[in-house]
Amino acid sequence: MNQWLLNVRLETGEELHEDGSIRTKTNLFNIEIDDNGRIVQLKENDASFQPENAQDMQGQLALPAFKEMHNHLDKTYLSLPWKACRTVSGLEERLHLESLELSALAENCEQRASAMIEKILGFGSNHIRTHVNIDPYIGLKNLEGVLKALDKYKDYVIADVIAFPQHGLLRDDVPNLLREALRNGATMLGGLDPGGIDRNIEKSLHTTMGIAQEFNVDVDFHLHDNGHLGYYTIDKWLDMVEENDFKGKTDFSHSFSLGDVTVPEQIAMAQRLKKHNVAIMSTVPFNLGRNIPPIDLLTAHGVNVHFGCDGFYDSWSPYGSGDILQKVCTFADVTRKITERELRQSLAYITNGTTPLDNEGKIQWPQVGDEASFVFVASSCSAEVVARPTAKRLLMNKGVFFKQ
Repeated sequence: MNQWLLNVRLETGEELHEDGSIRTKTNLFNIEIDDNGRIVQLKENDASFQPENAQDMQGQLALPAFKEMHNHLDKTYLSLPWKACRTVSGLEERLHLESLELSALAENCEQRASAMIEKILGFGSNHIRTHVNIDPYIGLKNLEGVLKALDKYKDYVIADVIAFPQHGLLRDDVPNLLREALRNGATMLGGLDPGGIDRNIEKSLHTTMGIAQEFNVDVDFHLHDNGHLGYYTIDKWLDMVEENDFKGKTDFSHSFSLGDVTVPEQIAMAQRLKKHNVAIMSTVPFNLGRNIPPIDLLTAHGVNVHFGCDGFYDSWSPYGSGDILQKVCTFADVTRKITERELRQSLAYITNGTTPLDNEGKIQWPQVGDEASFVFVASSCSAEVVARPTAKRLLMNKGVFFKQ
């Protein structure tokens, strides 16, 4: 039986005020959803319309469901007693400290991952891209725990599960462990600093490409390497993308090096990324005191950029909440997005590019036939949501509400 959502606030356009400012227009609608979780009708609200199987949304604003595009479900300490982090001298020491606790933590991975998924769903995301440690210390144990946790929430979330060589690709039997992970539930292949960690860029990249082609999966690289080391790594991989017809199957996470080079170099790389349909996954870590990728420049050149919260409350950091919307708010604040359009368009970084209105203020979402996946908030418009995120949100995934 189809269901109805009544009194849903949707954005319908823009209006120009006498002072020259643009304001967002909204109206109330009734939305019919079929048993497959698709929108079959959008009707302007009529108070006399009282169908069966209906829920009154009381004027809450509907937004596209959010996407958490860089996460580590297996690393969190959530559900365990409080524990702060130890200071380290660098990335390699942090990895060493992590390795010391991997075996113990693997035993409760499902429990911890479930707690993290609950947080993420509560903040409005119905898609999680999670990197999962595949390493000599625990093999596939974290993958098994994460897959069990995700299965419990399959009505509310879909996931990209990345086999991630957190402690290096070119060591022990890691390439074969990655192959086993891809045979046993992982859907993507990860990579980590071919220069800084593997210390052999070409061999690391060629090994990654070989496994990716063997299993016909996409690749998402963690790339922390700074300056021209990281820039060269991206450039070299794009050469291989051309040679191996791998267009549209790569994402680079972090990519701090793109913020370290000159603007002409940034533009040249943005053009290459766009040409090969390579996306950038950023955790917008302004607190690190380091350059992050030039997100506005990349966007202006047509590169897809997506945000993620990364890991939170784990051996790497005691901070973080899992609120992907707060990432957008921080980005918009730091980069001085203050107009209605600028704020509204910033939402695209956590919705896979979908915003209710396009750059000219015309309706582009939702449409009949779209997936009925929404975040409902008590706000006037998406610009207000970005600038002033509300704590209370309600997620619907394909016609099914998530209730904690």
